[in-house]
Amino acid sequence: MGLLVVVVEEIRDVVASRCRARERLQEPVSSNVSNNASGKVVSVDEQALKQADERAVDADGFEVVKETPELRATVEQEIQAKVDANHPDGIKETSKERIQGATLEQEERIRAREAELDRISVRAEVSRQDGRAERARDIAAKRSKERRREFQKRAASVTPMADPERPDPREELSQDELASVNEQAKRLSEKLNGWTRAAISRRLAERMVEGASMMSAVVGVHEELQTAPGQVIPIGKLEEVNRKEVSISGHVETLWEPSHPSIAQVGLITDESGRTRVTVWKNSRAPWMEEGEQVTIRGAARNWYEGRVSLAVTGWTTIQFPERGRWWE
Repeated sequence: MGLLVVVVEEIRDVVASRCRARERLQEPVSSNVSNNASGKVVSVDEQALKQADERAVDADGFEVVKETPELRATVEQEIQAKVDANHPDGIKETSKERIQGATLEQEERIRAREAELDRISVRAEVSRQDGRAERARDIAAKRSKERRREFQKRAASVTPMADPERPDPREELSQDELASVNEQAKRLSEKLNGWTRAAISRRLAERMVEGASMMSAVVGVHEELQTAPGQVIPIGKLEEVNRKEVSISGHVETLWEPSHPSIAQVGLITDESGRTRVTVWKNSRAPWMEEGEQVTIRGAARNWYEGRVSLAVTGWTTIQFPERGRWWE
């Protein structure tokens, strides 16, 4: 309220000063009019001739007109300027003082830039705190472990061996049985890629605790892990796998002319366990295969063709050639 009162008083002072200035400018005209009224009467034509004589003319007799007239603000414009400069809504409360020589828009940008620099400095200071990254990793690992444990508890309703609170089945074996399990796990780890001896031995112990013999447990675990998701399975086991995508490895036995323009290649791939038909679709943009090459196909779609299982190479399939480019052999 105090600021508004000051603004109103300044406006009144400006208006009063303007009015007094106009009165002083009009005094000679009023006195001349009064003299003319009291003295002789002057016609309009005589007044026009007198004013024309007082005007400046050039050498040709033309009136001289100023090309750059002086521009002055009106009283209303000056009042509005004072209101805009002193009104509380027109001054940003980012600082105690206004920035001299800057508009409100420029001042707002300057204040925003300063605030952003302060925020960056604070973030940089916080990121340098000792142990902050380590604490974040520990929290993430703890939460991941908790989620995995909850999933295992739900899976235990279907597979009791997946219960995380169940003790290690190897603890239930005798010393001789545990020695046999470790020996068979070492042998299987050499045949199964991607599986550790510890994982294999635990799975063998689980089957033995369920009542299986050592030989039956070894055969069952070998078949289970050999056809597990992500593993390169024997071609002869394709009919036993119950999932849509599989991975195989073998050599290209033969290729023949495709029967449809949307097919890039079609042929047979064989390994020691069997053979299967493979269809490569053009939209998959897969690399070109040659007869006799060793090839590894990952993520192929499993289909059935004329009562037999076959594979299709799609855009999600990866084809690798282990022996291609080995010039040193």
